[in-house]
Amino acid sequence: MIEIRLHGRGGQGVVASGEMIALAAVYEGKYCRAFPFYGSARRGSPVVAFAQIGEMEEATRCYVYTPDVVLVLDPEIPRAVDVTLGLKSDGVIVWNTELSAEEALKELKAEVKIGVVDATTIALESFGRPIPNTALLGAFARTTGMLKLESIEKAIRRRFSGEVAEKNVVAARRGFEEVSIYEP
Repeated sequence: MIEIRLHGRGGQGVVASGEMIALAAVYEGKYCRAFPFYGSARRGSPVVAFAQIGEMEEATRCYVYTPDVVLVLDPEIPRAVDVTLGLKSDGVIVWNTELSAEEALKELKAEVKIGVVDATTIALESFGRPIPNTALLGAFARTTGMLKLESIEKAIRRRFSGEVAEKNVVAARRGFEEVSIYEP
């Protein structure tokens, strides 16, 4: 079972990201489950969501304590929350940040594979709102290789419609192309 933990703030699409990962996995014939964990239910509050990809009999609906992958949607959340807590030694981080991959690892005090991309700027340029989730999903696809970009795009088109969907697909493609990946 591959376990994914997503960190961000309300309004950044954290829960939607987990759901789109699950949907993309299903499109590839994999079993997946996604579920949120809410603290305070207001925009800007810290939010954690989870996704699991694997066999149905291994799936749970509990907090992911030892993730294989951590997605960080909010550039500042690592200053408030230890996003690396429990991350497996061969884990992967995908972070929405302007930092270089090496700078990001140093700030997180981690020695794992990392993909960094300025997903907020991509979102602003793609559809005019600072919601980094779809750009980060593109970076996730390229950094981890767990899902195909085409499956992410299909999930985006299922979640959104029309012009909104197409602008989010552009953001995902840019995230896929612009992510900087580093493995120590």
